[in-house]
Amino acid sequence: MADQPEQSSPVLQQLLLSLSQSADQPESSVSDLIDFLASISAQSDPDNQDSEATAFKTLTQLHHFIASQSDQAIFDQLQFELPKAVSEFGGVSGRCLEVVESIIDRFISMCGARDMLAVLGEALDSLNKKGGDYGYVVPLLSGFSKVFLSLQRRHFEQVRQATCIIFKVLKDVSSKLEDEAELQKLFDRAGGLANSIHAVCMKLEGGVYEKLSALLGLYVLEIVALVSMNFEASCSQAFVLQLSSFFPFCGFSYLGLITGSDVDKISRIVIGDDKDLYVDCFLDVKCGASVSVIWGQASNEVAVAAHEDLTAVKNELQNNQTKRWQAFGMLKHILASVTLPWELKKHAIDFLHSIRGGNISPCDEHSDFSTDMPGLFAALQAIQMVIMYTADTELRKNAFGAFKWILADIPTCHRFDILKALITKSDSSSMIAILFDIVKVEMHKESCEKMGNDEVLREEHNAHPRSSLWTASILELVEFILRPPKGGPPSFPEHTDSVLSALNLYRYVLIAESRGNTNYTGVLSRSNLQKAYNEWLLPLRTLVTGIVAKNKNESDELAVDTLCSFNPVELVLYRCIELVEEKLKEST
Repeated sequence: MADQPEQSSPVLQQLLLSLSQSADQPESSVSDLIDFLASISAQSDPDNQDSEATAFKTLTQLHHFIASQSDQAIFDQLQFELPKAVSEFGGVSGRCLEVVESIIDRFISMCGARDMLAVLGEALDSLNKKGGDYGYVVPLLSGFSKVFLSLQRRHFEQVRQATCIIFKVLKDVSSKLEDEAELQKLFDRAGGLANSIHAVCMKLEGGVYEKLSALLGLYVLEIVALVSMNFEASCSQAFVLQLSSFFPFCGFSYLGLITGSDVDKISRIVIGDDKDLYVDCFLDVKCGASVSVIWGQASNEVAVAAHEDLTAVKNELQNNQTKRWQAFGMLKHILASVTLPWELKKHAIDFLHSIRGGNISPCDEHSDFSTDMPGLFAALQAIQMVIMYTADTELRKNAFGAFKWILADIPTCHRFDILKALITKSDSSSMIAILFDIVKVEMHKESCEKMGNDEVLREEHNAHPRSSLWTASILELVEFILRPPKGGPPSFPEHTDSVLSALNLYRYVLIAESRGNTNYTGVLSRSNLQKAYNEWLLPLRTLVTGIVAKNKNESDELAVDTLCSFNPVELVLYRCIELVEEKLKEST
């Protein structure tokens, strides 16, 4: 408790005296006091010793008054305004924060917990909308921790309502707060809330206990996500270590978290079918679940705190394809995040490589895996983002390796559809080129299995026949690049890489079908040859010829670069035209 200041503010003294005697006009006295505090708060500057001293003396004098009062009417008059007003001093200094928290504690002890939840929630929400200094958040979060412990009924409903407001403000403030020390203070209090919810759970039983412990689980996962997003990995480990200690109580296992089953279970209890509640409050819980496991990969100390054996989890994922695919879908929340640090993404890619292998029989190509494909597609898209945006060469290489083996884990009956979707949804010419090369490699492998001299590959193909990539869909894919859906030839130079890869694939299919005397893709039919010649290749030749002619007589660096990049396109394009002209002559 703060001592009575040696020098009291006469103005504040008069306001407090008036308040204690304002039976006839209580609203006027409260309003005057709040206005006075607002004027002091507006002038308070953490870097100015004089203004900090004034703020501290004002708060100390106010605390002395509040602590000495036992008249409930005084607290009833002040409870809806004063906690909010004093919380604005929370960021002035450490000693001001201490007095502010003592004032709020006094209100919690004198007013009902239900009323104070509403007061603190309204204060947090309105001050967040007001903006400015974010020091108000810390004392209000401390207040919530203490109010939770005082609740007597409807624990689950009231805590859930409060956490929604808290998450909204935490996400907003943490995205704007740049001072790491203030961020640490913020999440220290957020961790304290988890301790309070846990303490309340311990006093309950039955259905209410189950609901509140599920809410605690969602709360912890959401905070793990927010902490991981707002700090470098080295700074957030201590928070994650503390939060991971709640996992055994919440019934979490690393296997349940990385496959999403634990999240789904507690979400049904807490959220049900309320999609708005999920979006407003718990949007990052799946990220929190997956990143919690990756923290176990990054730090054995974290895994020990969660009472988990990560090796056993990896073994299970290696040998259970369904759970492994679920893990792929969960890891997309890390790999696609624009706010998580690259170090955690690196550990996520390492985790993907560590669950490769195992003893799994080849998939039955006639089984229906369609419900699994959206998750796998999203995971591959997320890995693409790592490949494209990381500045770390080793991480890019490892991410591409993970991309290829996840793709190989997908049954061939769906693999081409996944590749096609990745190509049509990508806006990166370089990534599209990589995907076209993968399609060509897959087609070559299938061709070798069917018709090649490798006896082992032929036996494997005969034992486990797969859906063929050699279909008319290949030509549709080539057309998507060479004659874009929006019309006209592709634009250069931004689509140079994808055009070159599409031409290479078309040339490969044309030559392979000719040599094998086959026409699986329809590439050799006269109508398709004429279409490719008139609608793809000739318009492209006109465009390329024009660009080359324009830059040929220029000597600047840009013109030289343009000619260099167009040289391979020009070579492959003219070879494709020659091949098509030959086949058209043969068909007449």
